[in-house]
Amino acid sequence: MLEALRRGAQTRVAKLLFGLLVLSFGIWGVHDVFRGWGRGSIAKVGGTEISDEEFRRAYQQELDRFSQQAKQRITAEQGHAFGLDRRVLSQLIAGAAIEAHAEKLGLALSDKTLVEGVQSDPDFQIDGKFSKQNFDGLLQQIGLTERGFLNLRRKDELRSAIITSMIAAQTVPKPLFELMHAYNQEKRVIDWIKIDPDAVTVADPTDAKLKELYEKDKSKYMTPEYRKIQVLTLSADDLKKQINVTDDEIAKSYEATKDSYNTPEQRRIQQIAFKDKAAAEAALKSLRDGTKTFGDIAKETGAKDTDVDLGLITKKALIDPKIADVAFSLEKDKYSDVIEGRFATVILRVTQIVPGVTRTLADVKDQVRDKLATEKAKSELQDKHDEVEDNRIAGKSLKEIADSMKLSFKEIPATDATGLAPDGKPAMETPDLRKIVSRAFAPDSSNDDAGIDLSNGGFAWVNVLSTDPPKQKPYDQVKDQVKSDYVSSERHRLIDELAKKLTDRVNAGEPMSALEAEAKNKVEKTDPITRKTIPQSITQEMVTQAFAMAKDKAGHGDSPDHTTEIVFKVADIIPAPAPTLTETDELDRQLQQELANQTLTEYTEALKKNLGTSVNEAELKSTIGLSDE
Repeated sequence: MLEALRRGAQTRVAKLLFGLLVLSFGIWGVHDVFRGWGRGSIAKVGGTEISDEEFRRAYQQELDRFSQQAKQRITAEQGHAFGLDRRVLSQLIAGAAIEAHAEKLGLALSDKTLVEGVQSDPDFQIDGKFSKQNFDGLLQQIGLTERGFLNLRRKDELRSAIITSMIAAQTVPKPLFELMHAYNQEKRVIDWIKIDPDAVTVADPTDAKLKELYEKDKSKYMTPEYRKIQVLTLSADDLKKQINVTDDEIAKSYEATKDSYNTPEQRRIQQIAFKDKAAAEAALKSLRDGTKTFGDIAKETGAKDTDVDLGLITKKALIDPKIADVAFSLEKDKYSDVIEGRFATVILRVTQIVPGVTRTLADVKDQVRDKLATEKAKSELQDKHDEVEDNRIAGKSLKEIADSMKLSFKEIPATDATGLAPDGKPAMETPDLRKIVSRAFAPDSSNDDAGIDLSNGGFAWVNVLSTDPPKQKPYDQVKDQVKSDYVSSERHRLIDELAKKLTDRVNAGEPMSALEAEAKNKVEKTDPITRKTIPQSITQEMVTQAFAMAKDKAGHGDSPDHTTEIVFKVADIIPAPAPTLTETDELDRQLQQELANQTLTEYTEALKKNLGTSVNEAELKSTIGLSDE
């Protein structure tokens, strides 16, 4: 039921099912419809229990939603690792707490009132009258009886009544609004200078120094772990080679789709539109007697070049069939007669003609065969996938399966976790290399892993034959790398020291321009920016620092490309102007929502505390499918 309700949230019927305000959490629990009392409860709020069935349905829906966002299937165990189970449970507990509070307050709605509300709901009306057919259609769609639906609506309306009573009259305090507006719309101008990396000089280290650094951080200079793997791939390209396409099939497909193989004639068309037929005929006379050019007429009508030149187009691209017929029968560089089209009266001229190309069956036979073979191969992919799985269950190796089914197979002697071989080249030429090696390096990788979905619609299976653990690289082999690491580290240290020194000078009163010689760069200035405006030249961290500093004070930070440091100064502070009506409405809406979030959170937390809340951890783990550790 929860799945159906959430699917319904994307339709107009959602207003009926989700009339309740949902802010910082979804406060939903459907305790009467899927009760499941006899099969254990996950949690209890006061006297209201949350059944394992109810939790299971809500949790599965959350996993489905999260999987869609992540674009990969999220299992119940992975959802537990992400904390999704706790989030769902928190939502259900909050809903149960409000339901219990409504019962304690003695709030109730009669069936008569609910029925009258349903009958007057526009979503169930046709021509202003209640449609039993529409109503029954919804019930069938979400799998509810009338009684179950009324129970659900009763809960929604009672919860809505409670929450609305708390937040409907809530207003944003004026001091809070003014403070937030000033915070959001204050602007600052920042002077900044990027230290050129060549502004510091790093002395060449001695061999003894390099050896010392190598010994100190030997773990940095290791070969990666390599794994020897086998990869079986199943793709439409593999299957195409095995598929027979008859000449009769090719001929039938060509006849059904032959227009798609042809290239239609194209013409570059110029068009001038006139306010009436008389003006067009006068212009045409001037064109044909040579007293005016096409450009002269276009200029007189006030048309731009883009209005006149329609470009190189096909006949189908012209919306008006009358104009299209004339345009594609007109001789090159000739003027058409006046055409009273569907939308305008026009004169045309064709300045370029690109003849169309008609391709016969003989011309495109191979192309049609390939298309049909591809379609057949794609339709067989899933069956072939299942056949591979059946062979693996029967104990066949990937090599044996590849040979018997004529599929692609590759044995990779060594690949690291990034898909590179020891020579630094890709271990396998495929856009899915990272996905394949990720399976090979997964902690639980084994021959029993399911096939990997590939970007081309195919599948791959991986078998790890052996693992070569990381090895220490000798000093002589990595000497240049050690030196490069030292020089890079030392340069950053010296640049950081210089940045601190230059910052101190600005804070002592020196102008930013005085830093240019030592920084070996020019001072630049940003436009006025808000806290949320991050120029490409500086970082978020610098903007945050700048808005915490007084005018004319300086700071420094890592450059966006992480190659050097930037010294900056707050050059000007521009207070927020009076808010516009649009800004007022938007900020007021945001603050209203945040206050409502806070109110609802505090309300439900207080309810849970007062009513008493308990969670059956063992039942929760069992429902998710986790072992009790």
